Amino acid sequence: MVLIVEDEPPQAELLSYNLEKEGFRVLIAQDGEEGLLMAQENTPDAIVLDWMLPGLSGIEVCRQLRGSSDTREIPILMLTARGEEEDRVRGIETGADDYVVKPYSPREVVARIKALLRRANPSLSSEALQYADIAMDLAQHKVNRDGRSIHLGPTEFRLLKTLMERPGRVFSRERLLDLVWGRDVYVEDRTVDVHIRRLRKALNEGGGEDVIRTVRGEGYAIDTDKGI
Repeated sequence: MVLIVEDEPPQAELLSYNLEKEGFRVLIAQDGEEGLLMAQENTPDAIVLDWMLPGLSGIEVCRQLRGSSDTREIPILMLTARGEEEDRVRGIETGADDYVVKPYSPREVVARIKALLRRANPSLSSEALQYADIAMDLAQHKVNRDGRSIHLGPTEFRLLKTLMERPGRVFSRERLLDLVWGRDVYVEDRTVDVHIRRLRKALNEGGGEDVIRTVRGEGYAIDTDKGI
């Protein structure tokens, strides 16, 4: 999921089109205050942030995002018409991870976002995930635990992949619904609980320790405290 904070609708729509074509889900905010709120509520995987915004500037939005524990790790790509070295340095020092000067190529922006995501989450570019004694082969769609093959349905596979990509992070039911089922599919929150139970049963069938942690009132995580 990528959040675009851009007050020029044609620019936002062009970026959104190119990102969605590459498989990203996109949120759009038209000013700094809305961008901050959407970042806090949705925790996007990356943010494309325009420098010149009405009200709260992009620099101030960046500063506040970096000051919050919930958003400080989100990669930020800043867009601006300011091409001077001093402005670029200021943007980077404020917390932006990358910087693109207008006019820009949408393909370049998409490529830079992908690069930021690979640096922030190396597992996203890997064909395998490992946590404790659980191994996922993403290319062959296989899961093993302590050498034993685990048979998962497609939804349970995507659910486990989402949790294992960020061990220790607590995902709310709403966030898991977005990431695993998609924003365009309507399912109830309790559906997540049903599939978590199925996933737990499959993983623990051989007597393995339960590494999926339930956080009451919050959601679920692969618990690093339970890792081997």
